[in-house]
Amino acid sequence: MWLKETNPEERKTLLAAFLGYGVDAFDYMIYTFMIPTLIALWGMTKAQAGYIATGALITSAIGGWLAGILADRYGRVRMLQITVLWFSAFTFLSGFTHSPEQLFVTRALQGLGFGGEWSVGSVLIAEMISARHRGKAVGLVQSAWAIGWGISALAFWVVYALFEPAMAWRVLFWLGVLPALLILYIRRQISDPQVFKDTQAKLAASGQRSNFLLIFKPGILRITVLASLLATGMQGAYYAVTTWLPTYLKMERNLSVLNTSGYLIVLIAGSFAGYLTSAWLSDRLGRRNCFMLFALCAGVLVVFYTQLPITDAAMMVLGFPLGFFLSGIFSGMGAFLSELYPSDIRGSGQGFCYNFGRAVGSIFPAVVGIMSSSMSLGVAIGYMAAGAYLLVIIASLLLPETRGRELTDVTATA
Repeated sequence: MWLKETNPEERKTLLAAFLGYGVDAFDYMIYTFMIPTLIALWGMTKAQAGYIATGALITSAIGGWLAGILADRYGRVRMLQITVLWFSAFTFLSGFTHSPEQLFVTRALQGLGFGGEWSVGSVLIAEMISARHRGKAVGLVQSAWAIGWGISALAFWVVYALFEPAMAWRVLFWLGVLPALLILYIRRQISDPQVFKDTQAKLAASGQRSNFLLIFKPGILRITVLASLLATGMQGAYYAVTTWLPTYLKMERNLSVLNTSGYLIVLIAGSFAGYLTSAWLSDRLGRRNCFMLFALCAGVLVVFYTQLPITDAAMMVLGFPLGFFLSGIFSGMGAFLSELYPSDIRGSGQGFCYNFGRAVGSIFPAVVGIMSSSMSLGVAIGYMAAGAYLLVIIASLLLPETRGRELTDVTATA
């Protein structure tokens, strides 16, 4: 109902960011469905499949930071167009690869745009929407990930029903070029937020330009460090759990429900509900309280999965809250990071903190694998998830509450 209180320009911007993040998810998640096919066709090892996925995550962290810096310099809308075009083009080119090495290159390059789109889109929405609805708006955009994930699953089922596997995986990658059409909508319908325009005018009048290094200046450095640790805890827990939980449940618990489309649907539905609920709560309870609540609930849920006896039926039921809390915790992040930084370094700060967390968080699955050589996989997952969510709670307590904060053209440069 809050959408009725937005104006047409805000709704157009919200739609563009929502669609951008949704196709971002589609282009990223589609690879996860075709791994078994590529293993069979190319003789690719599981390690190689993992390297391809990790390579995309690492470059997405770099792309997110760079896109944030460039968005502060050249504009939010222009960089949103570039990131969408970039990841669409390299997803399309992935369909022409003939070896794991070639696919590694195209997916790594695709990751630059994948990481950049979130950084730019979330800043754009945060600056465009009023303070009282900012958390809900950015969270709504975040929920597009579940939609894109669901569409990628649907596309996988349809394309594999129409084509032989040897051609189907290529068709799925080629479909990734369609999101480039979104650029036409972005060019015609949306423009940079007024606060960004005012900031650029102020900097131009003073003969100055934004400098991303200001996120490390005294007075702002503490915010950058704590926000980076917050992002590390969130993403480290997410990657540790989602990477290894299927293996643990299938190989150590001998559960088969993971192979069913029903479980995937329940998980995606839980993620979508978690995104929307957390977005609403972040505006009602505050950003920090919402982070701590979801971290605590997600930690308890992981313990249930890894330490208590569980059946296929119970896992199907618990798939909904698993997706709810693991994904929902991210909803308030875009608004929170935007509210922590002055206008001229907002994109730089947000891009750095979130993607620092992504880069360090991508190491967590490897640590779980190492720990599992001396303890059970379930215990290793539990330790890493608990440590990561404890980091979220500590960082939340030390950071300021920003709910309701108005975004003005105050600059760090001045």
